[in-house]
Amino acid sequence: MAKKRIYKVVFVNQGKVYEVYARRVSQGELYGFVQIEGFIFGEKSAVVIDPSEERLKAEFEGVSVSHVPLHSVIRIDEVEKQGTAKIVSLSGKMEDVIPFPGHLPPGRPKKESD
Repeated sequence: MAKKRIYKVVFVNQGKVYEVYARRVSQGELYGFVQIEGFIFGEKSAVVIDPSEERLKAEFEGVSVSHVPLHSVIRIDEVEKQGTAKIVSLSGKMEDVIPFPGHLPPGRPKKESD
């Protein structure tokens, strides 16, 4: 019987680090994006409920495929067992940092010397 693969994907989204578990991870068809499919969350029958995992469940409810920008991905691991999905805030004031855009807008302002 073939072993079912489980991937742990860690990426940055809106100033927070997301750690999710999924059945399939690939480059996908969108250039510059990692495709994540088959999200796995903890047992609903568990007595202990993790609020960050519940928030992730709600955020990804009804999502069959998620496309995450390649530059946001921190790490992808193939793991033996599923862990707890979670959201962690970046330390310090990193939440207020806005990433530099990957491209410049068309037309640039002329310098006074031009």
